[in-house]
Amino acid sequence: MFLFSKRSAKPDALSSVLSFMHTDIHSHLLPAVDDGVQDVETSIRFIERLQEMGIRNVITTPHAMMDRYPNSRDTLAGPYAAVVQALREKKNSIPVQFAAEYYLDEQFVPLLQAPLLTIAGNKVLVEISFISAPPQLHQWLFDIQAAGYQPVLAHPERYRYYHENTRQYYQLKELGCLLQVNLLSLTGYYGRSIEKTAHLLLEEQLADLVGTDLHHEKHMQAIEAIAQNKRLRKILDSYPFQNAGLLDQ
Repeated sequence: MFLFSKRSAKPDALSSVLSFMHTDIHSHLLPAVDDGVQDVETSIRFIERLQEMGIRNVITTPHAMMDRYPNSRDTLAGPYAAVVQALREKKNSIPVQFAAEYYLDEQFVPLLQAPLLTIAGNKVLVEISFISAPPQLHQWLFDIQAAGYQPVLAHPERYRYYHENTRQYYQLKELGCLLQVNLLSLTGYYGRSIEKTAHLLLEEQLADLVGTDLHHEKHMQAIEAIAQNKRLRKILDSYPFQNAGLLDQ
């Protein structure tokens, strides 16, 4: 793992470490709505630190997991307004929006009857079980697209049951699903096998998007440590991630 304190990287190195990304499409920065940040002050501090590293737009994506975090536009609007107001008071004009990271299970299907929280118009960030591949996944992806959305699978490299059958990633792409790699997966933060798979997705040009999946201070310190990883920075700076063009769509 690359867990250095934020003081280990020089400010000038940090200033461009995430500029390749431009827009962070996956984070947990609305206060006290899931397992991400728990207060407005931390939300603002994290947004400002991302901004210092080159992020120009933040689309934060709280969990929408009906049996644990039953979030919706209604539950998220208040915390979002508090963050926007705090940024305004600091005269910080960085664009911040919110969508959601939907957990795909049987409780997700009824949500398709109402408008979902989306990224860049029609993209829906989804995640699946870390334990086993849901047998209904292909049907759910079809249902999402039939409802007029494009599914974006969050951190596919973290689903270890795909590691021995990487053909599954190609099938997901063939089914119309975009793949979003977690930035910290590429550092080894989640373990060696996940790091290896994340790099494979880049080598095979399967990854479409990248996100911080930022939850807490430990994540932030690991992100800042990327400034010292010249090899990874070269890979990130040269990969054709689609983040920067999302808001133009």
